[in-house]
Amino acid sequence: MDKKEQISSSDLPKNTGENALSIDDFHKAFGENFSDAIDINTWSIGANLSELYPLIEAEWLQAKTDESKNQKIFREKVFPRIKEVGNVPFAGLHDDVNDVKQLLDKMHRGFLFNGAVTACGSTHVIFNTVPLTITQIGICLVNYERQHGSYSHRLFRRDLRFKSDDPIQEALDLIEKRRSDDNAGDKRSAMSNLAVRGIKAYTERAILLDKKDVKTKWLLGSGSPAPYELMTGFWGSKKEMKDKSIELMSRMILEHQRFVYVHSCEKFPDLWTLGNALNPFEYLILGSLEDDLVRRVDLGGTRGVIRESYADFAKQVGSKIVRGIYRVSNQAQPQIFYGHIDHIRTAALIAMADSVFQLHSGSPMLLDLASNLCKMNFSKNDLFSSIQQASIKAEVKLRVANSH
Repeated sequence: MDKKEQISSSDLPKNTGENALSIDDFHKAFGENFSDAIDINTWSIGANLSELYPLIEAEWLQAKTDESKNQKIFREKVFPRIKEVGNVPFAGLHDDVNDVKQLLDKMHRGFLFNGAVTACGSTHVIFNTVPLTITQIGICLVNYERQHGSYSHRLFRRDLRFKSDDPIQEALDLIEKRRSDDNAGDKRSAMSNLAVRGIKAYTERAILLDKKDVKTKWLLGSGSPAPYELMTGFWGSKKEMKDKSIELMSRMILEHQRFVYVHSCEKFPDLWTLGNALNPFEYLILGSLEDDLVRRVDLGGTRGVIRESYADFAKQVGSKIVRGIYRVSNQAQPQIFYGHIDHIRTAALIAMADSVFQLHSGSPMLLDLASNLCKMNFSKNDLFSSIQQASIKAEVKLRVANSH
């Protein structure tokens, strides 16, 4: 390349989608022109470690400087603004934890160590062969007094079930469908993943509500109390399925009310930036999920009566779900949490009190315990051993396509 070509946004195909990206976005994110990144003359030969270390060190120092500057701006300008525009009580920064030890002792004795908080974890394993795909879903409940229960379900998928009177024609139709659809494999995988995610999202919440210990007052889960998976896909395809998902989420949010849902900031860089401005044992209450849920319904692809029902749910129930961010350590990333509008401060304190056991990650210990119990109780190796033994007895030679 004798002369470096300049690439501009006008040279690229136009994308009118909401998430369209341009090379200006690339430069803003990486501090480098896109044309330089694809110019092979700017690439190093080999790893070139002697130049790599000082380069990374310089980038770290600059990132630290930028973060300190942003933290000051956020705390002085942005946090007060959140309090002003927040559409829920107690919106804004909460830095009133003066005696951390006293607070932790109160939350541990009053909520966590007496079994008043139960967490839910889940896992799934897929064993994929050409004639048969087996999916195992496992869910565990646990609190600090004991493990409260393990529940599992298995799905068996066969493309050829020969339900018609002409099995030969059914097989030929399947072959023709796959031959004419280059994305058949991707669609098959996507439907399986969507089904598993939807089943897990529903059963996690149903088991938390209906199988919890009698002493349990608070429910602790991963993700959101009103997940996307329960408002689209299979749940948005039939009225009876829509009714089930709305009834379950409403029961947890409007009736039970005492819940805390937590997940990391990795998929939400804007909230991650806000959270990085927090000091340890501070939390920020942002606002309700009403607008987010309404937007989700608008973009979700549901129609007619089903769409109207989800829209009503988004307005009535979304206004009762409040989102916030907390942080328990400078070494850990902040965590996003959700709670009921009437109990949001207690929800924040429970999440922080449980996260103090993992200052390196900053996430609740009970959630990790529940997840690890699921992985032990419903391990991939145990499932595969059972499948292998059954296949030997059935005189079937396993032809594994992909398992995970």
